[in-house]
Parts: sequence; C-alpha cells; structure tokens
Amino acid sequence: MEVRIGVSQVAKELEIDLGDGADGEKLTSLVEDALAKGEGMFWLSDKKGRRIGVPVTKLGYIDIGPGEETHRVGFGGPSAASVASKAKK
Repeated sequence: MEVRIGVSQVAKELEIDLGDGADGEKLTSLVEDALAKGEGMFWLSDKKGRRIGVPVTKLGYIDIGPGEETHRVGFGGPSAASVASKAKK
C-alpha cells in the first residue's frame, strides 16, 4: 500500500510505501484520530522500517492507495479512448 502525504507550505509530497500487509481502514482511522486531537505528530513506518512523522497541524491531505505494481505506464500508440474521442471531432 502506498501513501502520499501533502504537507502545508511544502511543495513536494511525501510518498511512503507501507508494504502489502498494510490495512487501509486502520490507517484511515489513525489519521482521523490524529486530526481529532489536533496536535502532536502523525507517525508512519514504511516497509523498510523507517519512521516518518508529520506534525498534525501541517497535514494538507493523505492519499491512500494500492502499491506501485498496479500503476500503468504507457509507451506506444494512443489508447482506444483517445482515438475514439478524436474521431468524434
């Protein structure tokens, strides 16, 4: 599972790979609890054991999604949808 965190007043987002065993529902609950408190640090550990902390007051957004292996990379010709949309014009 991959998590992207936007930090206020920081241009680059944090990308954290939690590994395949991470529980998205539990993570969502942890985020909601941290935001409800409104103070302190929000901590995550990546699949390599590194700990990443962000002050709760600086959390801009958190994107929780599947890991890297499901992302598509396209090299080659146009997709069928883009060909169809151009044909309609």
